[in-house]
Formats: sequence, C-alpha cells, structure tokens
Amino acid sequence: MTAATKLLDEMCHLTAQSLTAMDTSEHFRVLKLLGEGSYGKVMLAVHRKRGTPMALKFFPRESTSLFSFLREYNLSLSFCTHPSLTRALGIAYSTPSHYVFAQQASLFGDLYDVILPEVGMEEDSCQRVVSQLCGALSHLHSLGFVHRDLKPENVFLCDSACRWVKLGDFGMVKARGTKVPEVWYSSPYCTPEAEIARGNEDSWKSTDDGVREEEEKKKEKKTRVWVSVEPSTDSWALGILTYAMLTGSHPWAETASDCHSYLKYREWFDRAEGPEDELDVWAEPQTESTHDAIDLNGPELGKKDRPPTAPQFVCFTPLACSFFQSLLDPRPQLRGQPEDALSYLGGDWMMEKERVRLEEERKKSRGKGAIRNMKEMEGRGER
Repeated sequence: MTAATKLLDEMCHLTAQSLTAMDTSEHFRVLKLLGEGSYGKVMLAVHRKRGTPMALKFFPRESTSLFSFLREYNLSLSFCTHPSLTRALGIAYSTPSHYVFAQQASLFGDLYDVILPEVGMEEDSCQRVVSQLCGALSHLHSLGFVHRDLKPENVFLCDSACRWVKLGDFGMVKARGTKVPEVWYSSPYCTPEAEIARGNEDSWKSTDDGVREEEEKKKEKKTRVWVSVEPSTDSWALGILTYAMLTGSHPWAETASDCHSYLKYREWFDRAEGPEDELDVWAEPQTESTHDAIDLNGPELGKKDRPPTAPQFVCFTPLACSFFQSLLDPRPQLRGQPEDALSYLGGDWMMEKERVRLEEERKKSRGKGAIRNMKEMEGRGER
C-alpha cells in the first residue's frame, strides 16, 4: 500500500463523520442530464449563489455504500491533480435518496460522441487525446492507483477539437496489488489474462452470443479466480481505445482464444516479437505496394524481414504497429506503460492511402456518431 492509498482510506473515514444532509434544489439549479448508468446519474447544474457551472454526480443510497461513494469523491478531490483528470470541487452531501458530490463539468460531451463509426477521428486529434491520457494514467499509476475502466464514455471533452480532455469516472479504481476476483467479459477491452476466469460466476458475455451461451449453460461454473490489480490493465485499454479512435471500429470482437480476429493478431505478434524482427519505426512510411509485397511474400522472407501484418492492422504505419504491439502485448508483465507510449507520438500512424480514404469519408459525414455496437455493458460489477 502506497502513502497515497493509505491516505485515501484515512480521508474516507474522516469525511464520513462530516457528510451533511442538503436539499439539492435549495443550493443548485439543475439544468440537464449529462449522463447516467448503473452507478446513478450526472446532472449539469449551476450554484445558485456563485453562478458556477458544475456537474453533480448522484449515487442511489440503496445501491451505493457510503465508503465507495466517499472513496471516489476523495480520490477525485485530492489525488486527481493532473490537468487531464476530472476533479471534484469540494462539495459532497447526502439527500434522503442519494449521495451527491460536485465535479468539474465538461460541456462538450465525451469521446464516445465524436468517434464516427468505421471512420474514427482525425489522426492529429487522436494523438492529442493519447498524449493527455498517457499523462493522466501515469499520474494515477505513480500514486499506486489503477483506473480499470478506460473507455470512450469516460473521456470527457473540454473543447470540440479534443485539445483538452479529462479522464473521469473513478468508481472502478483500485490500489495496485489489491486482490480482486478476475472477470472475463465479451469485449476487446478485456485483457487476455482475464480469460482464465471465463465461464465463472463473475464473468459475462455479449447478449447476442446465443449459441455459445447455451453451450456454457451445460457446463459447471468455474471456481472464482483471485488476481492482483496491475497498471497493465490500463495499458491494454489504452491500446484498444486508440484503435477505436483511429478507425471507428475494434480490432476484434472479444479477447478470447476462439476469436478469429484476435488469433490473427496473436499470430502476427508472436512472429514479430523476436529481437531480430525489430524495426526502425521512425523510418520513412512504406508505400501501399511495399506493404502488400511484404504480406504476400511473408513466409519466404528472411528472419530479419517483417512478418505479415495482421489484416486489421495493415492500414497502419510501422510506427503505429509498434505502438499497438507495445500496449497490446498479450503478456501483462511485458506490456508497455502509458509513459512509454509517448515515444510513438509525432509521426504518421495511418498509411497514406487509408488516410486519404478516411478524409473523404469524413467529408461525407456531417453528423456525429459513435461505435455503438461495442458499447461497454454498464454495471458489470467489481473486477
């Protein structure tokens, strides 16, 4: 336990004794709903006396423990001092039905709203977001905390061009080293090491997985698996999120040993991991014809040549491929850290032909969209 995680526990015990009861309408003018989920809801409000805009986060008392509420509040208030972390404003109270705290309001929605399906967002904007998230995650990790729920819905925009974003929603945060039940869930954001818990009582799968679900019902539930919370979980999620930002899709439907797309990636990763296969990632980007030639001739290339790229990654430059292979390393102990990812920023990530295609698609798209087909299931419980 780090000094920060120990201090957080002490703060929770202290604030539990001073939490006051308040009438929301007496002190705030509630304007509109900003978001909601299994945790509760977030409302945009204005302080009646000061005129300050803020977001009020409401947690139903019947489904929220006082300690978990105070833990999220105190973490956001005292430890989220990085500019790309959403910070609480020092206002916490209770009503007969809810626990409530105030936090900084992000008035431009979240990242989920600006990712166009099958198109993504502009590469420059994506790299700006990645840079800020690397800083936010590194800050949390340095204090001994792991976010454990990085996804587009939890990245909030302070402007329409993603020049300033904030990572929020700290309800899943745990101290590094905490023992928790492992959870496998049907999503690319789920790490490969979580598959050991697949089929046990803590896991869930997508609702459209009918055939496999029937098969699983015939099997006995596996024993609960306890694992240590580690920052490598956030690194994996950052890699998947970056892919989603660039393409408007996901590299595979679920991180599982029977998912064809994921297996294609594993084959590519396993063949490319050797030291003799390392590339100069800052070399001049390849042309499309060179890229195709490598894929066609892969099996006959020498050991020092690059193995065929997984199909879902052929649109990326060698620099971007190295970025993804660092964060999406199937081996958690060797997975790249957010601060390591900063070294891949600044160069081209998309192949020229793909960049032109995406620019044309964006011109056709006037409305905002999001990758709705892979939205994370709300309230999947403790991981």
